[in-house]
Order: sequence, then structure tokens, then C-alpha cells
Amino acid sequence: MRLRTSHNKLKIEHSIIDGLRPVLERLLAHDDIRSIIPGVIKPVRDARGAVKIRVTVPTQNGWKAIALSAGARQELFVSTAIPQDELERRIAAALVE
Repeated sequence: MRLRTSHNKLKIEHSIIDGLRPVLERLLAHDDIRSIIPGVIKPVRDARGAVKIRVTVPTQNGWKAIALSAGARQELFVSTAIPQDELERRIAAALVE
């Protein structure tokens, strides 16, 4: 079974933590975000409640972010040319919707 999707901008190589997929799909509605690649899921104690995403470090193609929800954390690699503050605003808007 092949999990990676190529028909849209969400590249799925691993599963996605609960509640995160709709947020990522809203975020991908912007044309200047080329793709989002979710990484490995790891359990953590402090990830309770609603989904939270924070942008951490720049990468060659854009930004690395950490999503927290349902007792787990997941790295997100966001391929985009927009600056960090604009990406954080868009993430906040996607989380509210």
C-alpha cells in the first residue's frame, strides 16, 4: 500500500496525528505554500487539548514546524518562500477555522 499522495500538496509518508489533517488542508489553500510533509509521530506528555503548531527553524525549502495534539508531537516540513511571521499568521488562522 502506497501512503504518499501526489495529487495534492500534502505529502503523506507517515500517519498524521488526530485533528491535524483539516488544519493542514486549510493551510494548503494558499498558493504560495508549495507542500507540507508530515514527519514521524513521537509520544509526549505535554501535548493535550486542541492542535497546536509552532514554527521552529528554517530549512532549505522553507520552514520546520512542530504540531502537538493527542499526546503526540509531529514534525512538519513546510515548503514555502514566505517569511516566518506570515507563516505563523496563516497557521493561527487555519487553527481557528
